Amino acid sequence: MRVDLFDFDLPESHIALRPADPRDAAKLLVAGGSGAIVDRVVRDLPSLLDPGDVLVFNDTKVIPAQLFGERRRDDAVAHVDVTLHMRIAPDRWLAFARPAKRLAVGDRIAFGHGGNACFLGQLDATVLEKREAGEVLLRFDLAGPLLDEALHAVGHMPLPPYIALKRPEDARDEVDYQTIYAAKEGAVAAPTAGLHFTPELFAALDAKGIERRFVTLHVGAGTFLPVKADDTADHKMHAEIGMVSAATAAALNAARARGSRIVAVGTTSLRLMESAACEGGQMQPWSGATDIFITPGYRFKTADVLMTNFHLPRSTLFMLVSAFMGLERMQAVYRHAIDNGYRFYSYGDGSLLFRKEASDGR
Repeated sequence: MRVDLFDFDLPESHIALRPADPRDAAKLLVAGGSGAIVDRVVRDLPSLLDPGDVLVFNDTKVIPAQLFGERRRDDAVAHVDVTLHMRIAPDRWLAFARPAKRLAVGDRIAFGHGGNACFLGQLDATVLEKREAGEVLLRFDLAGPLLDEALHAVGHMPLPPYIALKRPEDARDEVDYQTIYAAKEGAVAAPTAGLHFTPELFAALDAKGIERRFVTLHVGAGTFLPVKADDTADHKMHAEIGMVSAATAAALNAARARGSRIVAVGTTSLRLMESAACEGGQMQPWSGATDIFITPGYRFKTADVLMTNFHLPRSTLFMLVSAFMGLERMQAVYRHAIDNGYRFYSYGDGSLLFRKEASDGR
């Protein structure tokens, strides 16, 4: 499909730089396949779902994956910014470097010097490979838990570029850019639909008899990359590591068998479930890398409902929600959101999308 079909104009004033406070006070646009659009707030979620419905959360935890370093060649020094996006070995990460043109295979990069230092200010890496679109493979001098500790000492919270370009990272982001249920370290971007949940909202969902299940997809920085191709067929997705446990797979299969709805909290949960499901929709235990790219025409096997934030124009995430609801339907949803002051992107408001095949009952 033509990528320009997924373009739209968004006023800068609609880009959220801070989350709602409290988190569950964010607006929630509710859209069913019938065409109706209803304006609610996130804390209304229990009244929009039925007992027995199952919310599926991504419990990945964001790590301080943004590093500021110096490339040194003899006496020549160049400053480079690096955002880690996928760990492939105890001492090796794929990363996006900026400006990548300053790096060559074999270069040494020193991180953390003069700032929040670790191990006497040392966290060094070697460039093993240069790939397309600014991607590099780095081998750090530390590995495993020692590398993790060093990253926490010298790294920074990897805020999305549309926030980082407007204000600096601060201490609030260390809490705001993490879900309350984050458990497994490895993401370099938050599963942002989950940022809306609070302990109070969890308690209300429990009281309604709505289940919670967790999967893990370590979201990569590739989620922020624009689609530069003219046709979706020419776009390459970056892989992300995920896992669906046997217990979660069994619970989702049981929910499907009894006729309950599966509600994906975020596009990351949905992408992982679609990667793990068999053709017939049966969920199975799964782990590995997925680069699934979902565009209109895709036949979903798992979720009936999707809770998600509002996404960038021409992005793979807007393509995914357009596949879930239909492109014309999502264009109408986004027009309503813009016209009614919804806040967009990672710290913005949410939407609850019911596929045509899944009755919203409202």
